[in-house]
Amino acid sequence: MITLEHVSRSYGDFHAVQDLNLEARPGEVFGFLGVNGAGKTTTLRMITGVLQPTSGTITIGGFQMSEEPERAKAITGYIPDRPYLYPKLTAREFLDFVADLYKVPLKEAAERAEALLASYGLIEWQNELIESFSHGMKQRLATAAALIHSPEVLVIDEPMVGLDPHGAQLLKRSIREYAESGMTILLSTHSLNVAEEISDRIAIIDHGKILTVGTLAELRSSAGDGVGNLEEIFLRLTSTTVNTERERRDTAPL
Repeated sequence: MITLEHVSRSYGDFHAVQDLNLEARPGEVFGFLGVNGAGKTTTLRMITGVLQPTSGTITIGGFQMSEEPERAKAITGYIPDRPYLYPKLTAREFLDFVADLYKVPLKEAAERAEALLASYGLIEWQNELIESFSHGMKQRLATAAALIHSPEVLVIDEPMVGLDPHGAQLLKRSIREYAESGMTILLSTHSLNVAEEISDRIAIIDHGKILTVGTLAELRSSAGDGVGNLEEIFLRLTSTTVNTERERRDTAPL
C-alpha cells in the first residue's frame, strides 16, 4: 500500500535520506523508528507529498506521488508531530472544513464528524473554539481530522506527544482497530514500548539509511544474542552505526 523505491532527499551536500526501500502492507501497523535527525520526519513528509524526493519513487495505493499526487493524497490521512489547527474555528467547524477539502458528501461528513468527536472524547466541546483546547485535545482533534475522509493509509508522526494515559491508550487501541479493518498505518514514534506493543513490522532508520526491517522476532535475530526487547535492539543497532561513523571520522585524513 505504501512503497518507497530508492528514495533519497538531499539539501545541498547534506543527505537527509539515502536510497530508502520499504513497503507497508494493507492492514499493517508499520513502526518507523530512529533517533532525532535520523530522517524519519523527512521520510513521512515525502510520503504525504509535503516534500518531493530528490530521487526515487513513492507509491500510495497504486498511485505514484510524483504522477498522481491528488489521488495519492485523497486516500491518505496525516497526523504531523506539530499539527496546525485554526484556533478561531470550533472543533466541529474544523472537521467540516477538512471534510470539504476531501470532498466528503455533507451527510457522510456530518455522520463521520459526530462519530469521531464521540470516539475521541470531544463531543461535549465540539462547539468550543480550538484556541481553548489543551494540547492533548488538539492532538485528538488532529487525529479525527486525519480520519474524516476514511483514508486507506494513515501516516502518524509522534502520536503520543501531549496525550494523557487515557488518551494514549485510546489511540493505541484505535490504531490496532483501524489496521484490523484493512487500513495501512505508518507510525513514527520515539516511544519504543508503543512501537513494540502495536507494530506488526518495524524499520529502524539512522543517518538517513534503513538499518533493518522486520517483525520483532526478526529484529531480535538480526541484532544478535542477548537482546530481548525493542529498546535493547534499537540501542545495539544505532550504537553500532554511531561508533562506525565516529571511527570513520577519526581515521579520515586531515
